[in-house]
Amino acid sequence: MNRNLHDYSGSRALFERANRVIPNGISGHFNPQVQKPLGTYPYFVRSGKGARFRDVDGNEYIDFMCAYGPMILGYGNPVVDAAFEAQVKQADTCSLASPVMVELAEYLVELIPAADWATFAKNGADATNMAVLIARAATGRRRLIAIEGGYHGSSPWMQSAEGSGIGPADHENVTRIPWNDIAALRRVLDEHEGEVAAFIASPYHHPVFRDNELPAEGYWREVHQLLKKHGVVSICDDVRAGFRIDMRGSNEYFGYRPDLICYCKAIANGYPISAVVGADSLKDAAGKIYQSGSFWFSAGPMAAALACLKELARIDAPARILEIGRKFTDGLSSIAADQGLVLKVTGMPSMPYLRLEHEAGIEFHQKLCGECARRGLFMASHHNLFVSAAHSGEDLEQAFAIFDEALAAVCVGS
Repeated sequence: MNRNLHDYSGSRALFERANRVIPNGISGHFNPQVQKPLGTYPYFVRSGKGARFRDVDGNEYIDFMCAYGPMILGYGNPVVDAAFEAQVKQADTCSLASPVMVELAEYLVELIPAADWATFAKNGADATNMAVLIARAATGRRRLIAIEGGYHGSSPWMQSAEGSGIGPADHENVTRIPWNDIAALRRVLDEHEGEVAAFIASPYHHPVFRDNELPAEGYWREVHQLLKKHGVVSICDDVRAGFRIDMRGSNEYFGYRPDLICYCKAIANGYPISAVVGADSLKDAAGKIYQSGSFWFSAGPMAAALACLKELARIDAPARILEIGRKFTDGLSSIAADQGLVLKVTGMPSMPYLRLEHEAGIEFHQKLCGECARRGLFMASHHNLFVSAAHSGEDLEQAFAIFDEALAAVCVGS
């Protein structure tokens, strides 16, 4: 079946307006320059429900980016939305914190084995910054070790050293090492003995524009033996994968226990909140650092987070999402194989990174994802995808049909 290609005239008109008053028209990872080829993706959304959204032109999409991660129970989830609305009727951003903050912290401590306490912020970068401050306060040291290509937010120390506005001073206390490289970690710890405050890494490596990688057998065990020997704090950045792999924290799935864990993305099904949880040994240090913001104690998102986490636990969302992710990637791989092509799937099926192997390289995969978008299947070509508990069998079947048609179109055009 040849379906009509989506028309983006409304999106383009709105983008032209936006470009006159907003740098780049749209900032950050929604910047249209990221979604290639240009013109194959919409720019603005009108509404979302379940695992789908509609753009300003009325086109519908099966969404496998899930707002780049926050949507985990489906857009407009009634349980989460009701909790948010009930709290906001009482108080949201107010002159004092609300009791729901205590309830949410208690629930996280009960839910996550590594958590003896919890504190809250708004974005993933807030959480990773707080974790670094806590580690520095606890150790009296400055240096961080991070993974090459690892992403921990948009603060200067987290960005590429070549990024606009970033200077050498922003990276002078950050050392990057390859993923799964114990020898490199050992070498840096020895070279900077007594200087390293923390090692920060995701539970598995999910860079952009590159295949994702799981930890090698014994990797996290060896990492923590070295960190403990050198008195270095272990920070797990679970902002992206948190609650999609294991309700107890993705670290539990991979068999290790960090000192600090950072959450955001799916914690409240799209409402703005992040969290840092940690071991009792770091509680005093966490109490000494200062980081705050105008909406730090907004209670509505806290109520949404509490409802979201309970609902995820009730339906065993990680198991459901893993099963859906496997069916999705198996189906796409089978369609590619029918065309004589290999779709390489890396990372976890809950948030897989896809790359169609082709002599044209990433440009071929970009064209494919663009053709999928023009037909109603929303995926990014440079970033891992996200699977939600809201994706249904009907969504999968329609996604397969679109992928098959889009793949045929790019093969004919290549």
